[in-house]
Amino acid sequence: MGLFNKGERSAAKSEALSKRGASALAPRVFSMTVGALEEALLKEFPAEDAESWDRTGLTVGERALPVTKVAVALDPTVKAIGEAAAAGANVLVTHHPAFLAAPDNFAPEASVALSSGAGVWAAIRHQVALMDFHTALDVSPQVARVLPGMLGLRFTGRFAEPLAGSRRKGYGQISEVPANDDAPETLARLAARCTAVFGRSPRVWGDPDKPVRTAVTATGSAGPTGKVALAAGADVLICGEVKYHEALDLSQAGLAVIELGHDASELPLTAVLAEALCKAGVPENAVVVIDQSDNWWHPEAVRV
Repeated sequence: MGLFNKGERSAAKSEALSKRGASALAPRVFSMTVGALEEALLKEFPAEDAESWDRTGLTVGERALPVTKVAVALDPTVKAIGEAAAAGANVLVTHHPAFLAAPDNFAPEASVALSSGAGVWAAIRHQVALMDFHTALDVSPQVARVLPGMLGLRFTGRFAEPLAGSRRKGYGQISEVPANDDAPETLARLAARCTAVFGRSPRVWGDPDKPVRTAVTATGSAGPTGKVALAAGADVLICGEVKYHEALDLSQAGLAVIELGHDASELPLTAVLAEALCKAGVPENAVVVIDQSDNWWHPEAVRV
């Protein structure tokens, strides 16, 4: 009788477990191919949004292979590829591409300055697939709120250079600069805010006391955005990088310029890519962000 009751209990337990589904019996296993990951990310950052000269999506790797972990970085340097592999990642997703023009040669060097195909060599050697989303990421709605949000600006939803056929995408986010008490914010205080947020002193063109009510933000190189911002009546352009003579001419025409540094303005985009990976189905514990904030540094001014 006791054995019969034990058997009944065992059967009942098995039936209850079967009704709970497979997820209750074992932890869910992450399963995705490199090609499926690329496809999911291209839905977020479509290749057709990118510039014609750009490279978007997978540049090195086999689409049929399963993904183990995914590393994220701003630049696919040889060092970053090695760090991705050391972290157990077999995919490195970056903002910038491994190359634009096809490499001339491939060699196991420490940098593409020594061999243009050094990054490709490192990726194949470490079995790390490379994919980037560059200008498709630049114009995305996700990136549009990054700089305005970090600097406490009110993004209007409008762009200095809207993407053709879209109201939600473009270059140069037009934002309102909140007043300081009852007075307009000044260029000096806005520049000081940039220093506090990014931990680096920007280069600034314009009168420090200039009132700034409207700003145009642009990650990376400003390109033609400066002249468009000037024509739109903006007070200040906040960008990653601008050519000296362009900044000089724009400032003398009335548009102040705050140059953050190309990488300083774009390092926050790695967080956007990491969020996109999680949205695509990659578990958070399978995403590794590679820190590239120390690629260069500012010496403090000292008396000698």
